[in-house]
Amino acid sequence: MRIEVISCGRLKKGPMKDLIDEYQSRIRWSLTIHEIESRYREPDNQQADEERKILDKLDSHAFIVVLDERGNGLKSLDFAKTIENLQNTGENHIQFIIGGAEGLTAPVRDKANLLLSFGQQTWPHMLARVLLLEQIYRAQQIIAGHPYHREG
Repeated sequence: MRIEVISCGRLKKGPMKDLIDEYQSRIRWSLTIHEIESRYREPDNQQADEERKILDKLDSHAFIVVLDERGNGLKSLDFAKTIENLQNTGENHIQFIIGGAEGLTAPVRDKANLLLSFGQQTWPHMLARVLLLEQIYRAQQIIAGHPYHREG
């Protein structure tokens, strides 16, 4: 499985970077994180710049998952089953998209095969990146039959 995370913003040294590095080291699937930075500070220009850069990174053959509060909230087991079903149907490339402070545009959301929500709250995009990597790692462990995940 080849996984790409396309995420707006550059992560600086600190606790969240440490967590991301930890989960990256645990994930056995091919994992690449693309950090999208905008040179603009004005919200509309920043969002348009991020949109262009995200769309340029998308692979037309990949399964696209956009993290968005309008999306479906999946239990960890269902997230793992989604990835396993993709593997079983020959899908070997997933791209996850995390927007920046201004959110994602409709053209980016429209590219999604799946809109995924981590709840109705708004999460900082760097924390959303940590949450996503943890869930990818958890899915890997569930699929492998490892006892990392517990239902309770």
